[in-house]
Amino acid sequence: MRKELKKNRQLYLMCVPAIIFLIMFCYIPMVGIWMAFTDYNIRDGIFGSRFVGLQNFKYFFTGSTGMGPKVIWNTLVINFWGLIFGTIVPITIAICFNLVKGKFFKKFTQSAMFFPYFLSWVVVGAIVYAFFSSDTGLVNRILTSNGLEKIRWYADGKYWKPIIITADIWKWCGYNSIIYLAATSNFDASLYDAASVDGANLFQQTIHLTVPMLKPTVVVLTLMSIGRIFFGDFGMIYGIVGNNSLLYDSVAVIDTYVYSAMRSLGFSYTTAIGFFQSVMGLILVTTANKLAKKVNEGEGLF
Repeated sequence: MRKELKKNRQLYLMCVPAIIFLIMFCYIPMVGIWMAFTDYNIRDGIFGSRFVGLQNFKYFFTGSTGMGPKVIWNTLVINFWGLIFGTIVPITIAICFNLVKGKFFKKFTQSAMFFPYFLSWVVVGAIVYAFFSSDTGLVNRILTSNGLEKIRWYADGKYWKPIIITADIWKWCGYNSIIYLAATSNFDASLYDAASVDGANLFQQTIHLTVPMLKPTVVVLTLMSIGRIFFGDFGMIYGIVGNNSLLYDSVAVIDTYVYSAMRSLGFSYTTAIGFFQSVMGLILVTTANKLAKKVNEGEGLF
């Protein structure tokens, strides 16, 4: 160890700030996980509070509010479809960009697609409101101009999962397409030349060359997303829907539920929910990584 530290001391010194940051903000706070198994109160502290075992977890799944299963379902549905279409759409955009020959048009469209990434969810929420406002929204204007009745969008929760998923994909698709576009830039051009000589058209080249070569990148990004599938985007939900009680049951995710439950049910209960999210994320990403390695050797994340 002394020889290693002496040989690469400059590299280890460069790592010191990051190591200190990880210890202070990632490892030391793990002590607070113990609150998930106690009835925490400030006077007795984390380790002095009454131990209650799995009572907080049990209440989350079977409590009188019945919100536990609902918010888990909402989180999984929104994240699942966001993962599926959030992979397909950026790959499609990247492939289309890769086929564009005009440099000016390519740069302009890339910038336009990348722009939503810089918008906050509050701004996205205002754009969504401009479309779906009951009185002045663009969608209702189109409906009434065609002789149809207005829809009270902000009073009916059945519409909002698709709306939120669409807004999420729209915001992130340009940013994610850059990653896939960067991957395509490293592809061997001679493979496409050979396929063209053999008579393969652009569609066949895309299906049999581009998509298979993008697979390792897709696997890595998908595995990273799977690890967060039990974590809802708090900013997205509150930015688009806000505190609308009429839509809460339909769009509330685990993170928004934790925020609202912290004020009434305390730190122990919400810590238990956060611990559940982390454990499920670890299980899912580990399982998915093993499956990815079995299907294609060497294409796992770790």
